[in-house]
Amino acid sequence: MSFKSCLWMDMMTKPESNNKSIFSRFLRNRAGNFGIATAVIIPAVAATAGVALDLNRMVQVRAALQDSADSAVLSAANALAKNNTMSDEAALELARKFMKAQFLNVVPSAGKDDTGEPVEEDPLAGAVGNVERNSSSAGKTFDVTLSTSYTMPTNGLTGLLGWKEVTVGVTATAQATTESKNALSMYLVLDRSGSMAWDTSTINAAEPTETVYYSCGTKKNPKTCSYEVANYVVKIDALKLAVANLTTQLNVADPENKYVRTAAVSYEARMYTPVSFNWGTTHTLSYVQALIAEGGTDSSDAMARAYSDIIKSSENTAHKNKNGQVPSKFIVFMTDGDNNYASADTKTKKTCESAKKDGVEIFTVAFMAPSKGQALLEYCATSTSHYYDAQDAAELVAAFKEIGDKAVQASTRLTN
Repeated sequence: MSFKSCLWMDMMTKPESNNKSIFSRFLRNRAGNFGIATAVIIPAVAATAGVALDLNRMVQVRAALQDSADSAVLSAANALAKNNTMSDEAALELARKFMKAQFLNVVPSAGKDDTGEPVEEDPLAGAVGNVERNSSSAGKTFDVTLSTSYTMPTNGLTGLLGWKEVTVGVTATAQATTESKNALSMYLVLDRSGSMAWDTSTINAAEPTETVYYSCGTKKNPKTCSYEVANYVVKIDALKLAVANLTTQLNVADPENKYVRTAAVSYEARMYTPVSFNWGTTHTLSYVQALIAEGGTDSSDAMARAYSDIIKSSENTAHKNKNGQVPSKFIVFMTDGDNNYASADTKTKKTCESAKKDGVEIFTVAFMAPSKGQALLEYCATSTSHYYDAQDAAELVAAFKEIGDKAVQASTRLTN
């Protein structure tokens, strides 16, 4: 009998004891447990990481979508106030196109497929809206509402849980009025830090060159020589000119000082004493014309002061007693740098959030500012159309002039 046959016969004669031995060894052997646990845990960990990434992206996408919708309804409401013949559908179509352009500018991937090629389908095609028109003795009022959603594809890790996409939705509403006179209160928050004494890239048209003198003689025969250099506009002077243009816009709209109230505060590493709200612009312009550039940068206290002053009930009362209106409220926040402390950014952002929540429109102007300063002002602006990036003196003046134009035009504000 062969060995194989003997072994087979032995197993056949002792099947129960042999099987117990095999299973006992299997249960005692933990060599494969790590592999089994890994096979179960890794997909769960990967899926969790995928969800975290998608949640972060979803927050960013929703913010971009809300900003785009806000800008769109503001534009549509303002267009209706300016053009009495514009139909509701034309205004809504304008809003949809504006919103799509703004959104794709911030989230370009929304308009492309997996290969990076543009898609024909409109990612915001489902946007719906409506227009409400009301008339009174003071003029016509237009309320524009737009609701939209975007279906965001998830990443492959989130897909492990079965979620291939997630839909983000927002709603925006704005109101515009054709009142012949619109009451407004505007507070200027202006940077006067040391960097505002630097040159811009703009040549001073009135005096395009300046003379530089230097000693060119000897000790026994002293002599002074000179040469001509380009004379650039200094930042603080550009700001003064820009504010002058802004106040001119307000004065033209309200020559009798019955509808416009202004105030201003300046800051560097500290806040300077502000000029309080009063009718017209003369007091504010005088305050700005006297500014001197010096010190560091901290916008937190200045923005907090502007916010606290502009939302006081006394401001509404002043308008009610003189023109019978509730004023539109604006803060114009300008800087050419970035705050010296991260805490100043945090405090300023919180103030901006509170002001916008209370219906204050915030225009921001980054004047040749670094990326950190730009980011702060972009965050504080009511919408992307309220943010200006001025890279030279001419653009700064143009930005302030446009802000003045927007403020005195038909009163348009977000109402949601």
